[in-house]
Amino acid sequence: MEWSTACPDWEDRLRAHQPIIPPPIFPDQAAIALRVFKELRIVDAPGSPTFGEACDQWVFDLVASIFGAYDASTGRRLITEWFVLLPKKNSKSTVAAGIMMTALILNWRQSAEFAILAPTIEIANNSFAPARDMCQERVDEDLATLMHPQNHVKTITHRESGASLKVVAADNNTVGGKKSVGTLVDELWLFGKQADAENMLREAIGGLASRPEGFVIYLTTQSDDPPAGVFRQKLQYARDVRDGKIVDKRFVPIIYEFPADVIAKKGHLDPENFGMVNPNLGYSVDREFLERELRKAQTAGEESVRGFLAKHLNVEIGLALRSDRWAGADFWEAQGDSTLTLDSLIERSEVVTVGIDGGGLDDLLGLVVVGRERDTRRWLHWAHAWAHRIVLERRKDIAPKLLDLEKVGDLTIVELPGQDVLQVADIVSRLREADLVPDENAIGVDAAGINDIVDELTTEERGFTAGPGGQIVAISQGYKLNGAIKSTERVVAGGELVHGAQPLMAWCVGNAKVEPKGNAITITKQASGSAKIDPLMATFNAVSLMGLNPAAQGGSFWDE
Repeated sequence: MEWSTACPDWEDRLRAHQPIIPPPIFPDQAAIALRVFKELRIVDAPGSPTFGEACDQWVFDLVASIFGAYDASTGRRLITEWFVLLPKKNSKSTVAAGIMMTALILNWRQSAEFAILAPTIEIANNSFAPARDMCQERVDEDLATLMHPQNHVKTITHRESGASLKVVAADNNTVGGKKSVGTLVDELWLFGKQADAENMLREAIGGLASRPEGFVIYLTTQSDDPPAGVFRQKLQYARDVRDGKIVDKRFVPIIYEFPADVIAKKGHLDPENFGMVNPNLGYSVDREFLERELRKAQTAGEESVRGFLAKHLNVEIGLALRSDRWAGADFWEAQGDSTLTLDSLIERSEVVTVGIDGGGLDDLLGLVVVGRERDTRRWLHWAHAWAHRIVLERRKDIAPKLLDLEKVGDLTIVELPGQDVLQVADIVSRLREADLVPDENAIGVDAAGINDIVDELTTEERGFTAGPGGQIVAISQGYKLNGAIKSTERVVAGGELVHGAQPLMAWCVGNAKVEPKGNAITITKQASGSAKIDPLMATFNAVSLMGLNPAAQGGSFWDE
């Protein structure tokens, strides 16, 4: 049989409020499941209506897609994974409970296991409570006779087949060795913040290997931070399958998000477009509520607006903007140029300065190169960072993000101390070989010093100089860095600094927190907590030196 799970015209479909969920492969199987699903009751809704009475068509399309992929003649499900990205309040947890109850009712395997995995106990209860309530005698006598809910262990057992549906707060101890026929992963975005989530989910869905009728559904809202970890992986994969870049007939992407041109024109702020990404608008989602929440967020500021957009309109956050953010963060994304690499910076620059910061065993080592472009005099920015393997263990809260940065090439994870120092020195030496490094005030480092780097750069082989009049300069930190911070803000806001649109810098810029110190401001690692800002601090070091207007090795621009 031939079918496709891609939806390359998804933008036009969402604009026209048409379905983006592929039709069932086996309509007869879909019809059987829909008859069961539509009879289940939503107990906590006014009047306890059935799903058939209270849901919009997109819910039935989703149910049909899942159960209509099952080939009854072979006992095999031809599609095994669904990724569903929906805004808040679109009845995700309730629909999830109904889908899994339908699977439990239709299941033929004796003692089969079904599971709803949630990142926390509270979220797990959101899915268990609707499923449990469906089985109450006062709600459905037949279902109450067939099912045995056990509230204390969050389990519903089919009395005849012995099959069970269990709702659990997931960790390695609860999912290890699972042989689930069907698994629903709720709020995948929160799993993206857990360092071991990828391995845990692999354990959770391992039962599919021996259960050809099995399936897994990833159900989530957008993250309130830039996507990271396993959530970022699944989201990017789903987008690629949807757009036809990856052909995977066993994976269905269902992503309710605005087309890029709608966001570029601020159309996502128009209440008329809210229904484009809220398929349950008018059912569980109230339009007046969304409009009021948007007005409140706009009054509160940019941080609140981004949180509203992420959760209620599925707008991905590219840069975390907090109320105590660095002023340059508001303009950072607009100055990105993804074509700007270290190679192109070297080719386009007449002179460069280098900033270096960090380097402890549980810290990042940040390197930034700022080049002055020929003719235009604009500043070009490129960054890289290094981390020791031990950081992944000591800072598990940011480990998923570090691994993401490694995959895109912005971060190098080294096994032994000293490997990062050699690589930094190699890059700086390459800049000098290109005749871009000035004879003095070229390399700015934290005044506290990174002795290993200074020692490596000043070896006879490397030949860089330190001290008064040398190339390596100690940059005072704290309030004394105020001038560089302000200068960087101005050149970013004025479009005079262009950077490589690197995820590493977007993360660090979003992490930076400003503290007032008298008439000055400071950005410190202590204020930012475990979130890393070393490459941003390296940026300020490099800007401090570029602000001195270093002369190019081949002569000044003004000589012509």
